[in-house]
Amino acid sequence: MKTLSIIIPVYNEQETIHLILNKIKDVELMKNIQKQVIIVNDCSSDKTEESVLRYKEENPALIIQYYCHPINKGKGAALHTGISHATGDYLIIQDADLEYDPSEYDLLLKPLEDGFADVVYGSRFVGGKPHRILFFWHSIGNAWLTVFSNALGNMNLTDMETCYKCFRTPIIQSLKLQENRFGFEPEVTAKIAKMGVRIYEVGISYYGRTYKEGKHINWKDGFRALYCIIKYNLFKK
Repeated sequence: MKTLSIIIPVYNEQETIHLILNKIKDVELMKNIQKQVIIVNDCSSDKTEESVLRYKEENPALIIQYYCHPINKGKGAALHTGISHATGDYLIIQDADLEYDPSEYDLLLKPLEDGFADVVYGSRFVGGKPHRILFFWHSIGNAWLTVFSNALGNMNLTDMETCYKCFRTPIIQSLKLQENRFGFEPEVTAKIAKMGVRIYEVGISYYGRTYKEGKHINWKDGFRALYCIIKYNLFKK
């Protein structure tokens, strides 16, 4: 029986972590694929840990592995921790907010299960799924980062910065990942492009947040992403 490892990095998500876990709990994956939920708390300053531990106790049917960083290291570092503990056949990244819908896991799993893909990206910009209208300059920045990443990596992705990336677990675990913050996305994209594996893309929904609603990424992370695209495509083997 196959398993999907679901890696959830959390930082100050006390208001939404139980809601996203409910959605994950309710998902029935194709071909009876099982779920391994791995939560990594990046030293939250709110009651995220209390919320997770209470949820674990009240929902024993959903097996959750919980890890906590003693200091804040960044989203990428939380992902590194989660990836290192994954034992499933496949691995997907899930943000702790409600921007991405776990009911769409099967969309990403299907090309893997059908034997066509090794990595599947969930694109917010293709297909007929719902997409919340938000920030103009964010969308422009996202598009330019994706184009630049594609140019250096010789790919034609439409959404390099998407959270939903699904891997055959040995592939993502074989990478020596370095970026501790939001540079994770361009780094992992550059490194899988160099591997020559089969990368697919499927359309997904996007229920984006505003900064008032808890969005964390900012313009500085965009410049770091640009730096990482250059670094990992041109100067890192």
